[in-house]
Amino acid sequence: MPIGQWWSQSFAMMPASSVSGWYFNHPESKYFAVGKLAADQIKDLADRMELPVAEIEKWLAPYLDY
Repeated sequence: MPIGQWWSQSFAMMPASSVSGWYFNHPESKYFAVGKLAADQIKDLADRMELPVAEIEKWLAPYLDY
């Protein structure tokens, strides 16, 4: 299929639900992991989302550090 049928004039992909990306790697690349969440972070999130701490803990249980 010609490239003009996949891209709009502003280079948006069509159909809009398409997903694409460029992936690069390098042998010296370093990747990091996000650490576990502390109780104060959960409380702050619960306050900002106006949800009970228990609800946040239920959904984020695998990521808790307590």
